[in-house]
Amino acid sequence: MQRHQAAGLLNAIAGRRALVVGDLLFDVFVYGQTRRISREAPVPILSETRRDHMLGGAGNLARNIESLGGVPVVLGVVGDDAEGEQVQELVAECSGDGSGVIVQAGRSTPTKIRYVSNNQQMFCVDRDPEMALSEDTARLLIARVEAALAGCDVVVLSDYGRGTLTPEVCRAVIRAADLAGKPVCVDPRGTDYSRYDGAYVIKPNAGELAEESGLPTDDDEAVEAALEAVKDRLSSTHALLVTRGAQGMSLLEGAGRHVVHHRGRVRSVFDVSGAGDTALAALALAVAADVELRQAMALADLAAGTAVGKAGTATVSPEEVLMDAFAGSRMPDWRVITRDEAAELAASWRAEGLRVGFTNGCFDILHPGHLSVLRHARSVCDRLVVGLNDDASVTRLKGEGRPINPARHRALMLAALESVDRVVLFAEDTPEALIRAIAPDVLVKGADYVADDLPGAAFVKERGGEVILAPLEPGLSTTSIVERLKG
Repeated sequence: MQRHQAAGLLNAIAGRRALVVGDLLFDVFVYGQTRRISREAPVPILSETRRDHMLGGAGNLARNIESLGGVPVVLGVVGDDAEGEQVQELVAECSGDGSGVIVQAGRSTPTKIRYVSNNQQMFCVDRDPEMALSEDTARLLIARVEAALAGCDVVVLSDYGRGTLTPEVCRAVIRAADLAGKPVCVDPRGTDYSRYDGAYVIKPNAGELAEESGLPTDDDEAVEAALEAVKDRLSSTHALLVTRGAQGMSLLEGAGRHVVHHRGRVRSVFDVSGAGDTALAALALAVAADVELRQAMALADLAAGTAVGKAGTATVSPEEVLMDAFAGSRMPDWRVITRDEAAELAASWRAEGLRVGFTNGCFDILHPGHLSVLRHARSVCDRLVVGLNDDASVTRLKGEGRPINPARHRALMLAALESVDRVVLFAEDTPEALIRAIAPDVLVKGADYVADDLPGAAFVKERGGEVILAPLEPGLSTTSIVERLKG
């Protein structure tokens, strides 16, 4: 995913309200160093240096929703213990309101303690509630879901297998969300997904999909068969999306049953703890914003990939996701895009009522004459796309020895200018095909050209657009600069 696409999606999900229902965990991280082996048993001794605590499970999902710019509304159950009190406080810090946390007497709060040495997790200790969810607690939880639905854009069920999301609770929540017209996204657990049937999208990982389907999930073909097998049992579920680690994600959507595979960028993985929650947070917020599921999947993969580069059950911010998208771009500036991307972006700008402008050139040695034309072009439009001749076309137009600067360098110089919104390289001698793809509202060139003779001018005018000639700075051109340098 290009950075401009990620920026658009992150802007779309900002402020979306997600109702998070599920298992709230109290996560503890014990950090230290191991330098010796115990005399009592052949095990390493961890010398503790610090201890952190945070929300886990559905709470970590809520943290990720908040960090990505959404607004989490958290409903869950804790025990009447010290850990439960801390969970309520942490939920209040994350969402601004901890009143959605229900306390069930006699039930312990699910707790997970991870021991980390030299940035490597050694082992984990879980404490799970031994008491089942009571009928009174289940009824209260469902009632609070029904009351909260009107103020939310999406419902997210986060099942960590700690007993909050019983089959009865799941079915009641999905039924209530359906009546309220709210989509439901599910992070499943166990081997019976029938409790989630009716959700908009269910998101298992590859191991969970294999467990539910009884089939392998080692490659694309196997994943497709497993998704089909599970979908056959879920007639009311719109889509299944499986997260596959380094192999990306795969989506089966709608009645057509066509599976789409998304490949993420190869990354250096630091810690996978909580990456699934990050993916689900981005996915759910995108669903809340009515983003098409393929794009939502791409955003979820980008966000999860950002998270695995951080230690612990990390959250990610929109800025971190954008920087990650920047790092994965083909060009080291996200403003330099392809023709297809420019066409798509220009269409979205026009849909927003923005006036799209276009100009083009070789821009071999950037000088004040170029700046004057570009500034004039930007002054007559809301967004300016600059077409840039690639190296081969510059040589054909200007002769041997040109360009002085390669296309990559010229593109980066243009992209750094305040007046330029996007740069697109083209290989043809004229920008006619590029202009037809972008369909600008205004075409701008220097006053040394004749408006009606410009490539693409007739096309722009036919669409009701305008052709404008920008005033020139006298005596300034790349050719004259080159000639003076030769002299």
